[in-house]
Amino acid sequence: MTRCRPVVTKSDARATLAKRRADVAGMFDGVASRYDLMNGIMSGGQHLYWRHQVVKAIDPKPGMRILDLAAGTGTSSRPLADAGALVVPADLSFGMLAEGKKRWPDLGFVNADACDLPFADATFDAVTISYGLRNVEHTDVALRELRRVTRPGGIVVINEFSTPLFGPFRRLYRDVMLPKVIPAAAGLLSSNPGAYDYLAESILAWPDQPALAQLMVDAGWHDVAWKNLSGGVVALHRGRA
Repeated sequence: MTRCRPVVTKSDARATLAKRRADVAGMFDGVASRYDLMNGIMSGGQHLYWRHQVVKAIDPKPGMRILDLAAGTGTSSRPLADAGALVVPADLSFGMLAEGKKRWPDLGFVNADACDLPFADATFDAVTISYGLRNVEHTDVALRELRRVTRPGGIVVINEFSTPLFGPFRRLYRDVMLPKVIPAAAGLLSSNPGAYDYLAESILAWPDQPALAQLMVDAGWHDVAWKNLSGGVVALHRGRA
């Protein structure tokens, strides 16, 4: 993993998304039933590898208390629960939670706002969020909330789209794949193509690997490091409370 170092957070002309809670929740309500299918199609199956890396980084054990924030339909929570952990899948979208409860009735889904978590201090041994942090209205507040509900010595694992390392591919990814290919594919396959326009815009506006690591440090996380997956298309950030 690459260690955090001081950086200047990049700015982006497209970073003007009004990530209001109701808007984001409503958007995900509309794609809940086909969300996991679309993830598989849009990632070319890479989402399975990315999810495996999250589980490996958390290293769930029987009795371990884990908060899976932005859990959506609970697909990310299932392997944690199967390892014997006491996992709480939490999401802002009632549509996602309802779909998840249909699929995994044994999991205790919770409606939760990342900026105001309904849990006591130091409740969890580990907290994790996949592809959800960039949708939160205030990233810094969410990172502090995750820190608050994690016990001293506990860990955070953040799985999020990031910035590809290889220059030519980075340009192709940012100039063609995100703004053109993904929205076009969503127009054919998704019941809510607009959600995938937002997906592309939110990725383009998101901080790169060092900048996100610095935000974590500023929020009180220690030993922050990251691992690039699929050449930096996705990055796995890890820290300790």
